[in-house]
Amino acid sequence: MGDIEAPGSRPPPPQNALLSVLPSKEFCSSKKGMLLLAEVALSFISFVCFAASEAAAFVTVPLLEFLAALFLLFAYSTKFNERFKGFLWPLMDFMRCVTASVIFFIVSIMAVSKYVDGSSKAAGVFGFIATIVFALDFYLIFNELATFLKQGGETTEEPSRQQGGSDYEPTLYTAKLTAPLQGKKTYEFSDSDSD
Repeated sequence: MGDIEAPGSRPPPPQNALLSVLPSKEFCSSKKGMLLLAEVALSFISFVCFAASEAAAFVTVPLLEFLAALFLLFAYSTKFNERFKGFLWPLMDFMRCVTASVIFFIVSIMAVSKYVDGSSKAAGVFGFIATIVFALDFYLIFNELATFLKQGGETTEEPSRQQGGSDYEPTLYTAKLTAPLQGKKTYEFSDSDSD
């Protein structure tokens, strides 16, 4: 009817659904994890400040950056990025950080200089701090990419795995112009390996 358990063995405790969604402690204590957590927190605080201010037109910038940073936080902490090798995750993360730092800088300058209410000023200050965090993140990503490229872009995977995992090798064909047949040019195709 059922499996007999060994005496004294306990089944593992059921994991709480909320704990399975939260990022792991190992990732959150890493440099990348702390930067992503700071980006998520600063983007959310900036979003709330912009939503409560007269500069509500700028609310989309921190919201989009909050969602992008939150997605990458969960993608990196759950190793989602390792399942989808087709995307260039470091390059996407680099471009996200570059655009976020530039846009946050521009929006923060406009919020601090153009609007006089306190929440616009607070949003601008948090935007400047977010600019620094995003700039630090893209600096670190750039250094990792530069060292990877200095090593020649070598990976530990075998070449057939890097091209999509198949053993398919394209066949090269060569064309030779044969004698014209009644004024028309004819071509003869053959494998390049047979020559």
